[in-house]
Amino acid sequence: MTDGPLTDGQLTDDRLTDDRRWRIALAKDRRFDGVFVTGVHSTGIYCRPSCPARAPKRENVRFYADPAAAEAAGLRACKRCAPDQQSREEQAVLRALAAMKEAEDSLSLDRLGALTDYSPTHFQRIFTRAVGLSPAAYQRALRRERAEETLAGGTSVTGAIYEAGYASPSRFYDDRKDSGMTASEWKDGGKGRTVHWAKVDTTIGPMLVAATERGVCCLSFGEGEEELRARFPKAQLVEGGEDFRSLFEQVAAAVEAPHTAASADIPLDVKGTAFQQRVWQALREIPPGETRSYGELAAALGSPKASRAVGGANGANNIAVLIPCHRVIAADGGLGGYAYGTEIKAELLRREKEC
Repeated sequence: MTDGPLTDGQLTDDRLTDDRRWRIALAKDRRFDGVFVTGVHSTGIYCRPSCPARAPKRENVRFYADPAAAEAAGLRACKRCAPDQQSREEQAVLRALAAMKEAEDSLSLDRLGALTDYSPTHFQRIFTRAVGLSPAAYQRALRRERAEETLAGGTSVTGAIYEAGYASPSRFYDDRKDSGMTASEWKDGGKGRTVHWAKVDTTIGPMLVAATERGVCCLSFGEGEEELRARFPKAQLVEGGEDFRSLFEQVAAAVEAPHTAASADIPLDVKGTAFQQRVWQALREIPPGETRSYGELAAALGSPKASRAVGGANGANNIAVLIPCHRVIAADGGLGGYAYGTEIKAELLRREKEC
Protein backbone atom coordinates (compact mmCIF):
# COMPACT_ATOMS: atom_id res chain seq x y z
CA MET A 1 0.00 0.00 0.00
CA THR A 2 1.21 3.54 -0.71
CA ASP A 3 0.31 6.55 1.41
CA GLY A 4 -2.28 8.95 0.05
CA PRO A 5 -2.31 12.77 0.38
CA LEU A 6 -1.43 14.15 3.77
CA THR A 7 -4.96 15.16 4.76
CA ASP A 8 -7.70 14.65 7.36
CA GLY A 9 -5.32 15.11 10.29
CA GLN A 10 -4.23 11.53 9.84
CA LEU A 11 -0.49 12.15 9.94
CA THR A 12 1.31 13.05 13.14
CA ASP A 13 4.33 15.33 13.28
CA ASP A 14 6.69 12.37 13.02
CA ARG A 15 4.98 11.42 9.70
CA LEU A 16 4.66 7.69 10.30
CA THR A 17 3.21 5.95 7.26
CA ASP A 18 -0.11 4.14 7.55
CA ASP A 19 1.68 0.85 6.85
CA ARG A 20 3.88 1.43 9.90
CA ARG A 21 0.91 2.46 12.03
CA TRP A 22 -0.91 -0.72 11.07
CA ARG A 23 2.08 -2.88 12.03
CA ILE A 24 2.35 -1.00 15.34
CA ALA A 25 -1.36 -1.58 16.03
CA LEU A 26 -1.06 -5.30 15.25
CA ALA A 27 1.90 -5.51 17.62
CA LYS A 28 -0.09 -3.60 20.27
CA ASP A 29 3.02 -1.53 20.95
CA ARG A 30 2.21 0.69 23.92
CA ARG A 31 5.25 2.90 23.25
CA PHE A 32 3.17 4.60 20.55
CA ASP A 33 0.19 5.40 22.78
CA GLY A 34 -0.33 9.14 22.42
CA VAL A 35 1.43 9.27 19.04
CA PHE A 36 -1.72 8.39 17.07
CA VAL A 37 -5.07 6.62 17.50
CA THR A 38 -6.63 3.83 15.45
CA GLY A 39 -10.13 4.54 14.11
CA VAL A 40 -12.33 1.49 13.41
CA HIS A 41 -15.14 2.76 11.19
CA SER A 42 -17.09 -0.51 11.22
CA THR A 43 -17.69 -0.11 14.97
CA GLY A 44 -17.46 3.69 15.22
CA ILE A 45 -14.77 3.70 17.90
CA TYR A 46 -11.13 4.72 18.13
CA CYS A 47 -8.42 3.04 20.21
CA ARG A 48 -4.88 3.36 21.41
CA PRO A 49 -2.30 1.40 19.37
CA SER A 50 -1.94 -0.93 22.37
CA CYS A 51 -5.65 -1.70 22.75
CA PRO A 52 -5.98 -5.37 23.78
CA ALA A 53 -9.17 -5.87 21.73
CA ARG A 54 -9.12 -8.21 18.73
CA ALA A 55 -7.55 -6.63 15.65
CA PRO A 56 -10.11 -5.24 13.19
CA LYS A 57 -10.04 -5.77 9.43
CA ARG A 58 -7.55 -3.47 7.73
CA GLU A 59 -10.14 -2.05 5.32
CA ASN A 60 -12.17 -0.70 8.25
CA VAL A 61 -9.26 1.18 9.82
CA ARG A 62 -8.09 4.75 9.47
CA PHE A 63 -5.47 6.48 11.58
CA TYR A 64 -5.77 9.84 13.33
CA ALA A 65 -3.25 12.13 14.96
CA ASP A 66 -5.16 12.44 18.24
CA PRO A 67 -8.56 11.86 19.91
CA ALA A 68 -9.87 15.25 18.74
CA ALA A 69 -9.29 14.35 15.09
CA ALA A 70 -10.94 10.95 15.54
CA GLU A 71 -13.97 12.47 17.27
CA ALA A 72 -14.27 15.09 14.53
CA ALA A 73 -14.63 12.15 12.13
CA GLY A 74 -17.59 10.87 14.15
CA LEU A 75 -15.82 8.22 16.25
CA ARG A 76 -16.12 7.67 20.01
CA ALA A 77 -13.46 6.55 22.47
CA CYS A 78 -13.01 2.86 23.20
CA LYS A 79 -14.12 2.14 26.78
CA ARG A 80 -11.62 -0.68 27.11
CA CYS A 81 -8.38 1.25 26.41
CA ALA A 82 -9.71 4.82 27.07
CA PRO A 83 -7.59 6.64 24.45
CA ASP A 84 -9.15 9.98 25.40
CA GLN A 85 -7.44 9.74 28.80
CA GLN A 86 -3.97 9.66 27.24
CA SER A 87 -3.89 13.41 26.71
CA ARG A 88 -4.45 14.01 30.43
CA GLU A 89 -1.50 11.77 31.26
CA GLU A 90 0.67 13.49 28.67
CA GLN A 91 -0.25 16.90 30.06
CA ALA A 92 0.65 15.70 33.55
CA VAL A 93 4.06 14.50 32.40
CA LEU A 94 4.73 17.74 30.50
CA ARG A 95 3.69 19.79 33.55
CA ALA A 96 6.04 17.76 35.74
CA LEU A 97 8.93 18.08 33.29
CA ALA A 98 8.53 21.85 33.22
CA ALA A 99 8.42 22.00 37.03
CA MET A 100 11.54 19.86 37.35
CA LYS A 101 13.47 22.09 34.96
CA GLU A 102 12.44 25.23 36.85
CA ALA A 103 13.04 23.85 40.35
CA GLU A 104 16.28 24.54 42.17
CA ASP A 105 15.94 21.38 44.26
CA SER A 106 14.62 17.93 43.44
CA LEU A 107 10.85 17.53 43.64
CA SER A 108 9.53 14.64 45.70
CA LEU A 109 7.01 12.15 44.35
CA ASP A 110 4.40 13.53 46.75
CA ARG A 111 4.93 17.03 45.39
CA LEU A 112 4.81 15.85 41.79
CA GLY A 113 1.65 13.89 42.51
CA ALA A 114 -0.01 16.96 44.01
CA LEU A 115 1.10 19.05 41.03
CA THR A 116 -0.44 16.64 38.52
CA ASP A 117 -3.49 15.47 40.49
CA TYR A 118 -2.31 11.86 40.52
CA SER A 119 -1.29 9.66 43.41
CA PRO A 120 2.53 9.53 43.76
CA THR A 121 2.60 5.84 42.81
CA HIS A 122 0.43 6.28 39.72
CA PHE A 123 2.33 9.37 38.61
CA GLN A 124 5.65 7.54 38.86
CA ARG A 125 4.21 4.77 36.67
CA ILE A 126 2.96 7.06 33.88
CA PHE A 127 6.07 9.26 34.01
CA THR A 128 8.43 6.29 33.72
CA ARG A 129 6.40 4.85 30.85
CA ALA A 130 6.45 8.16 28.96
CA VAL A 131 10.02 9.31 29.61
CA GLY A 132 11.90 6.05 30.05
CA LEU A 133 13.33 7.15 33.41
CA SER A 134 11.78 7.39 36.85
CA PRO A 135 11.21 10.94 38.16
CA ALA A 136 14.18 10.54 40.52
CA ALA A 137 16.47 9.23 37.76
CA TYR A 138 15.35 12.00 35.40
CA GLN A 139 16.12 14.67 37.99
CA ARG A 140 19.56 13.17 38.64
CA ALA A 141 20.27 13.23 34.89
CA LEU A 142 19.01 16.80 34.68
CA ARG A 143 21.30 17.94 37.51
CA ARG A 144 24.25 16.16 35.94
CA GLU A 145 23.54 17.78 32.58
CA ARG A 146 23.36 21.24 34.16
CA ALA A 147 26.66 20.69 35.94
CA GLU A 148 28.38 19.53 32.77
CA GLU A 149 27.07 22.53 30.82
CA THR A 150 28.36 24.85 33.56
CA LEU A 151 31.74 23.12 33.56
CA ALA A 152 31.98 23.55 29.81
CA GLY A 153 31.48 27.29 30.35
CA GLY A 154 34.58 27.53 32.55
CA THR A 155 33.09 27.39 36.05
CA SER A 156 35.09 25.54 38.70
CA VAL A 157 34.10 21.96 39.39
CA THR A 158 32.83 22.71 42.90
CA GLY A 159 30.96 25.81 41.75
CA ALA A 160 29.31 23.91 38.91
CA ILE A 161 28.21 21.14 41.26
CA TYR A 162 26.38 23.51 43.59
CA GLU A 163 24.98 25.64 40.77
CA ALA A 164 23.44 22.51 39.28
CA GLY A 165 21.51 21.82 42.48
CA TYR A 166 23.60 19.10 44.11
CA ALA A 167 23.60 19.13 47.88
CA SER A 168 27.20 17.93 48.00
CA PRO A 169 30.05 17.02 45.61
CA SER A 170 29.68 13.35 46.54
CA ARG A 171 26.18 13.26 45.01
CA PHE A 172 27.57 14.59 41.73
CA TYR A 173 30.33 12.00 41.63
CA ASP A 174 27.80 9.25 42.43
CA ASP A 175 25.72 10.39 39.46
CA ARG A 176 28.75 10.36 37.19
CA LYS A 177 30.24 7.04 38.26
CA ASP A 178 29.02 5.33 35.07
CA SER A 179 30.08 8.16 32.73
CA GLY A 180 33.13 8.09 30.53
CA MET A 181 34.81 11.17 32.00
CA THR A 182 35.38 12.55 35.47
CA ALA A 183 34.24 16.07 36.27
CA SER A 184 37.71 17.58 35.94
CA GLU A 185 38.33 15.76 32.66
CA TRP A 186 35.05 17.11 31.33
CA LYS A 187 35.99 20.68 32.24
CA ASP A 188 39.43 20.30 30.61
CA GLY A 189 38.07 18.79 27.41
CA GLY A 190 39.57 15.36 28.05
CA LYS A 191 43.00 16.67 29.04
CA GLY A 192 45.12 13.96 30.64
CA ARG A 193 43.31 11.09 28.94
CA THR A 194 45.23 8.66 26.70
CA VAL A 195 43.49 7.49 23.54
CA HIS A 196 44.92 4.48 21.70
CA TRP A 197 43.98 4.22 18.03
CA ALA A 198 44.51 2.20 14.89
CA LYS A 199 43.42 2.16 11.27
CA VAL A 200 41.98 -1.18 10.21
CA ASP A 201 41.12 -2.38 6.72
CA THR A 202 37.67 -3.95 6.53
CA THR A 203 35.57 -5.22 3.66
CA ILE A 204 33.37 -2.16 4.15
CA GLY A 205 36.30 0.24 3.92
CA PRO A 206 39.18 1.63 5.99
CA MET A 207 38.10 2.02 9.61
CA LEU A 208 39.43 4.18 12.41
CA VAL A 209 38.97 2.75 15.91
CA ALA A 210 40.10 4.41 19.14
CA ALA A 211 39.77 3.48 22.79
CA THR A 212 40.67 4.58 26.30
CA GLU A 213 41.29 2.23 29.18
CA ARG A 214 37.52 2.26 29.73
CA GLY A 215 36.45 1.24 26.25
CA VAL A 216 35.95 2.28 22.62
CA CYS A 217 35.53 6.05 22.25
CA CYS A 218 35.51 6.38 18.45
CA LEU A 219 34.70 4.23 15.44
CA SER A 220 34.50 5.83 12.01
CA PHE A 221 35.15 5.14 8.34
CA GLY A 222 37.53 6.95 6.01
CA GLU A 223 39.10 9.00 8.80
CA GLY A 224 42.53 9.16 10.43
CA GLU A 225 44.57 10.85 13.12
CA GLU A 226 43.59 14.38 12.04
CA GLU A 227 39.87 13.74 12.51
CA LEU A 228 40.52 11.89 15.77
CA ARG A 229 42.52 14.84 17.11
CA ALA A 230 39.65 17.16 16.24
CA ARG A 231 37.38 15.02 18.42
CA PHE A 232 39.85 14.77 21.31
CA PRO A 233 42.02 17.92 21.05
CA LYS A 234 43.48 17.72 24.56
CA ALA A 235 43.97 13.98 24.87
CA GLN A 236 47.25 12.16 24.30
CA LEU A 237 46.92 10.06 21.15
CA VAL A 238 48.92 6.83 20.94
CA GLU A 239 48.91 4.80 17.75
CA GLY A 240 48.59 1.05 18.09
CA GLY A 241 49.44 -0.73 21.33
CA GLU A 242 49.56 -4.44 22.07
CA ASP A 243 47.28 -4.01 25.08
CA PHE A 244 44.48 -2.90 22.74
CA ARG A 245 45.04 -5.39 19.92
CA SER A 246 42.41 -7.84 21.19
CA LEU A 247 39.83 -5.07 21.64
CA PHE A 248 40.45 -3.69 18.16
CA GLU A 249 40.11 -7.19 16.69
CA GLN A 250 36.75 -7.55 18.46
CA VAL A 251 35.62 -4.26 16.97
CA ALA A 252 36.70 -5.29 13.46
CA ALA A 253 34.81 -8.58 13.82
CA ALA A 254 31.66 -6.74 14.90
CA VAL A 255 31.91 -4.44 11.87
CA GLU A 256 32.36 -7.37 9.49
CA ALA A 257 29.30 -9.10 10.95
CA PRO A 258 27.03 -6.35 12.35
CA HIS A 259 24.14 -8.82 12.74
CA THR A 260 25.85 -10.66 15.59
CA ALA A 261 25.44 -9.91 19.29
CA ALA A 262 29.22 -9.66 19.75
CA SER A 263 29.16 -5.86 19.75
CA ALA A 264 27.05 -5.84 22.93
CA ASP A 265 30.03 -7.15 24.91
CA ILE A 266 32.46 -4.47 23.70
CA PRO A 267 32.96 -1.77 26.39
CA LEU A 268 32.31 1.82 25.34
CA ASP A 269 33.63 5.12 26.70
CA VAL A 270 31.20 7.78 25.51
CA LYS A 271 30.14 11.18 26.75
CA GLY A 272 26.91 12.97 26.06
CA THR A 273 23.95 14.72 27.59
CA ALA A 274 21.29 12.71 29.39
CA PHE A 275 19.09 12.85 26.28
CA GLN A 276 21.91 11.78 23.96
CA GLN A 277 22.72 8.85 26.23
CA ARG A 278 19.08 7.75 26.12
CA VAL A 279 19.01 7.96 22.33
CA TRP A 280 22.25 5.99 22.02
CA GLN A 281 20.95 3.30 24.36
CA ALA A 282 17.73 3.11 22.32
CA LEU A 283 19.81 2.66 19.15
CA ARG A 284 21.60 -0.30 20.73
CA GLU A 285 18.24 -1.87 21.54
CA ILE A 286 17.09 -1.94 17.90
CA PRO A 287 17.44 -5.59 16.83
CA PRO A 288 19.89 -6.24 13.98
CA GLY A 289 18.06 -6.40 10.67
CA GLU A 290 15.41 -3.91 11.80
CA THR A 291 15.20 -0.15 11.29
CA ARG A 292 13.37 2.77 12.87
CA SER A 293 12.45 6.23 11.64
CA TYR A 294 13.43 9.27 13.71
CA GLY A 295 9.77 9.60 14.67
CA GLU A 296 9.52 5.99 15.81
CA LEU A 297 12.68 6.34 17.87
CA ALA A 298 11.39 9.54 19.46
CA ALA A 299 8.10 7.83 20.30
CA ALA A 300 9.93 4.87 21.83
CA LEU A 301 11.72 7.34 24.11
CA GLY A 302 8.39 8.82 25.20
CA SER A 303 8.98 12.08 23.30
CA PRO A 304 7.01 11.72 20.03
CA LYS A 305 7.53 15.38 19.09
CA ALA A 306 11.31 15.19 19.47
CA SER A 307 12.23 13.76 16.05
CA ARG A 308 14.61 16.62 15.34
CA ALA A 309 16.33 16.28 18.72
CA VAL A 310 16.70 12.55 18.14
CA GLY A 311 18.30 13.33 14.78
CA GLY A 312 20.76 15.66 16.50
CA ALA A 313 21.71 13.03 19.07
CA ASN A 314 22.06 10.48 16.29
CA GLY A 315 24.47 12.80 14.47
CA ALA A 316 26.51 13.37 17.64
CA ASN A 317 27.32 9.67 17.88
CA ASN A 318 31.10 9.09 17.52
CA ILE A 319 30.91 5.29 17.59
CA ALA A 320 29.52 3.87 14.36
CA VAL A 321 28.15 0.29 14.20
CA LEU A 322 28.58 -0.36 17.94
CA ILE A 323 26.04 2.39 18.54
CA PRO A 324 24.09 1.54 15.38
CA CYS A 325 22.85 4.87 14.08
CA HIS A 326 22.77 3.25 10.61
CA ARG A 327 19.52 1.56 11.71
CA VAL A 328 17.68 4.90 11.64
CA ILE A 329 16.12 5.68 8.27
CA ALA A 330 13.88 8.36 6.75
CA ALA A 331 10.14 8.37 7.48
CA ASP A 332 9.38 7.43 3.87
CA GLY A 333 11.50 4.29 4.13
CA GLY A 334 14.50 5.75 2.31
CA LEU A 335 18.02 5.44 3.67
CA GLY A 336 18.30 9.06 4.80
CA GLY A 337 21.73 10.44 5.58
CA TYR A 338 24.83 8.88 7.13
CA ALA A 339 28.05 10.53 8.25
CA TYR A 340 30.20 8.05 6.31
CA GLY A 341 28.10 7.84 3.16
CA THR A 342 24.93 5.99 2.24
CA GLU A 343 26.86 3.21 0.49
CA ILE A 344 28.35 2.09 3.81
CA LYS A 345 24.98 2.48 5.52
CA ALA A 346 23.26 0.37 2.85
CA GLU A 347 25.91 -2.32 3.13
CA LEU A 348 25.61 -2.51 6.92
CA LEU A 349 21.84 -2.86 6.66
CA ARG A 350 22.14 -5.44 3.88
CA ARG A 351 24.45 -7.60 5.97
CA GLU A 352 22.15 -7.42 8.97
CA LYS A 353 19.01 -8.28 7.00
CA GLU A 354 20.57 -11.23 5.19
CA CYS A 355 21.51 -13.02 8.41
